[in-house]
Amino acid sequence: MRKVVVGAFVSLDGVMQGPGGPDEDRSKGFDLGGWLVPHFDESVGRSMDGLFDRAFDLLLGRKTYEIFAAHWPHVGEGDPVGDLFDRITKYVATRDAGFALDWRNSESLAPDAVAAVKKLKAGDGPDLLTQGSTELLHALFAADLVDEMFLLTFPVVLGEGKKLFGDGAAPRTFTLDSSKVSDSGVVISRYLRAGAVTSGSFALDEPTPAEVERRAGIDS
Repeated sequence: MRKVVVGAFVSLDGVMQGPGGPDEDRSKGFDLGGWLVPHFDESVGRSMDGLFDRAFDLLLGRKTYEIFAAHWPHVGEGDPVGDLFDRITKYVATRDAGFALDWRNSESLAPDAVAAVKKLKAGDGPDLLTQGSTELLHALFAADLVDEMFLLTFPVVLGEGKKLFGDGAAPRTFTLDSSKVSDSGVVISRYLRAGAVTSGSFALDEPTPAEVERRAGIDS
């Protein structure tokens, strides 16, 4: 069975949009693109190399696919990431069955990306690694299909933009498998799927009259 692995650059407030450059993704007026570049140090680079050392296919939303297809095939032969991305399979989430996939080894997940990912997970092959693709990620989290997260959290607050988590994610706990901090302050963390969300309480065994009144007023 294949795993869905989320690989994501995120700000402290969870924004993923346009990390690599000002013109990467200006949708909805986002003008802070390129926010990760000043913090991309050797430790971050080595961590990304480690992520890409494992066998994987790419799982991309349509917009991220367009960004990648306009860049990676054109970086020049011999670039290790470009050559790798060119060689492996790219599965693309799009509702348009006629969307042109001109980058070699690209396959459409139309018309139902979630159903297609469930089928891919049940089969044989390398793990499915996401990059970017916030809309697809929201659907995967809602369907409880994520097995692992490799998050690089950058020391910047952006205030707006597309975020890693949206409303409607299925409740789920993850175990922190590893974590380290780069010289530039990037927190590099790997989370593994665990179990259901559990809860406890710090409340008094017998609530005070003030607490009883407070609870009664919550839904009023």
